[in-house]
Amino acid sequence: MATVLARGGKDPSSVSITSLDSTSPPLGAPIIERRSWFKKGSAIDKDAIATQLSVFDDPDSAEKYQPRPDWENIHRFDPSFRWTWREEGKLIRKIDLYITLWACIMFMALELDRSNLSQALTDNFLNDLHMNTNELPSQLVSKWMGPDRWIPMQMCLWSVVAGAQFWLSGRSSFLATRALLGIIQGGFIPDVILYLSYFYKHAELTIRLGFFWTALSLADIISALLAYGLLHMRGIGGRAGWRWLFLIEGLLTLVVGLLAWVLMPAGPCQTASWFRGKNGWFSEREEKIIVNRVIREDPSKSSMHNREPVTPKLLWQSLKDYDLWPIYILGLVFQIPATPPANYLTLTLKQLGFDTFQTNLLTIPSTVLHVIMMLALTYLAEAWGELTLTSLIGQIWVLPFLIYLNVVNTQLVNKWVFWVVVTLLLAYPNAHPIQVAWNSRNSNAVRLRTVSAACYNMFVQAGGIVSANIYQADDAPRYVRGNRSLLAIACMNIVIYILTKLYYVYRNRSRAKKWDAMTEEQRLDYLATTTDEGNKRLDFRFQH
Repeated sequence: MATVLARGGKDPSSVSITSLDSTSPPLGAPIIERRSWFKKGSAIDKDAIATQLSVFDDPDSAEKYQPRPDWENIHRFDPSFRWTWREEGKLIRKIDLYITLWACIMFMALELDRSNLSQALTDNFLNDLHMNTNELPSQLVSKWMGPDRWIPMQMCLWSVVAGAQFWLSGRSSFLATRALLGIIQGGFIPDVILYLSYFYKHAELTIRLGFFWTALSLADIISALLAYGLLHMRGIGGRAGWRWLFLIEGLLTLVVGLLAWVLMPAGPCQTASWFRGKNGWFSEREEKIIVNRVIREDPSKSSMHNREPVTPKLLWQSLKDYDLWPIYILGLVFQIPATPPANYLTLTLKQLGFDTFQTNLLTIPSTVLHVIMMLALTYLAEAWGELTLTSLIGQIWVLPFLIYLNVVNTQLVNKWVFWVVVTLLLAYPNAHPIQVAWNSRNSNAVRLRTVSAACYNMFVQAGGIVSANIYQADDAPRYVRGNRSLLAIACMNIVIYILTKLYYVYRNRSRAKKWDAMTEEQRLDYLATTTDEGNKRLDFRFQH
């Protein structure tokens, strides 16, 4: 549900379907919005009104939440507008096709140029450049711009850099290109998350992010299959196979980057163009449905224009928002227990006796299982309405496999047994889509959502840097010291998830106590005069 409370502090799903403004058309029957995405069957009359009660239906509070006059979608905002579940369902599928599918394709292009290093490692890459495993890099994050402009520019730039790795000559050129890739690619994920929030409600965004990260895993599978063929090109032109891998995958992502210039509209009401058609992708009625359904759930999404920059003052105000730091900390640590085994999987399998091409194919099963588990976890989080404890499942999953790596000499076991254990470890249910959407929900302001998405991503990338330094060359081949650290971090993460849950429960109870103590007049006065913004408002409740 929306975390901004209806008049009187009630959850809107518990209020009568009769609008508080008697002059407005009737509203749809209240449902639990976080589960509405799943209720596509006979439980809902598809021709019934889908418009849910919001703060805009109360004349006393409506004026306090009015969108800014310069908001890019203001001409489609209409509190009296109504639509049906049939229209909404059809439109969501259309948005999925035009917006989410392309976002997933772009993410696959990103991952092709990030993950091909693992495949290159199986083709004598380190020896060719006179390097060792202590020098594997992680990506860094960069600043953000308008998504429909910056993302295509990013993709074209990183494709050129990725393809240029064909001419790597040693350690210095390798580190320079990987660092440049990290800088260019860094803003992609937070930009896309903000972009998708223009089109979807909170629970819908969580599910779409599940598919978004599924695209990453699919790219890993495609990369492994491409590597199987491209690494056979070793010797062509007197060049190593990994050089051809970098060049050809860089060219593929360049094509996607060029297409992004014409396939990414700036927002739901800005889809008309020479390429997308003079009338755009959505009719006027469809634009009104997109705009009003999103803004009714979260009025804060109209607090900034989509071309409005985040000023240094707003940046600092967002960075010091301590209520989001528990999620940032989770972003830092939650993937660490499984990341080193994933990064070193191809090298370890080669050391156990699998050849180059077997190794690349053997990475696919863990990726497929990982996709299934991640989507199941994401679905469970919204169906259950529980974010923290659902996200915790991934940490519990990895524990027995990390214990196995700590107590068994993996150099003495059958190589296929080791492969099964590591494959199941890497199939863990990843909470990344849940936590990204969770971070977005708890921001409750466009400027904070913009910065918090970037901050969360920075912490995740910092976790990647930590992960890259846990397995060291002097600890090979069993990585005894490294595996012991991974087990300790997994145990620590369980405690952090529980503390995060307790923190948000405490924050909500503290606010509810103050809000419930107010009279109706005091609440309206607060809405009219408060200087509290974003998630600092008393009428906001944190999701957990």
